Amino acid sequence: MGVREDARRIKALSDESRLAVMLALRHGEKCACTLMTELGISQPTLSHHMRILCDSGLVSARKDGKWVLYSISALETASFRSMIASYTKAETEAAGAGGKENS
Repeated sequence: MGVREDARRIKALSDESRLAVMLALRHGEKCACTLMTELGISQPTLSHHMRILCDSGLVSARKDGKWVLYSISALETASFRSMIASYTKAETEAAGAGGKENS
């Protein structure tokens, strides 16, 4: 993935409501109605945030009758952690060099 796609994924978590959704989903799949109640937000607000999280790939949605159930995408979150690590790793770490300065 390129920098533009990485920025889109990072932006998906740059909102406190979306972070709250991720925390709410840590323990497993939940329906939209449960998330609305737990987070104290309206259906349109939840839909907005879930669209962004689903578009980023961090959250998966599935329909079960009239319900929409959301869960964290384990594969995509592992990819996200790897992507973040690639931006935060110093060159000396990436190259496996000692990188310690002489005292």
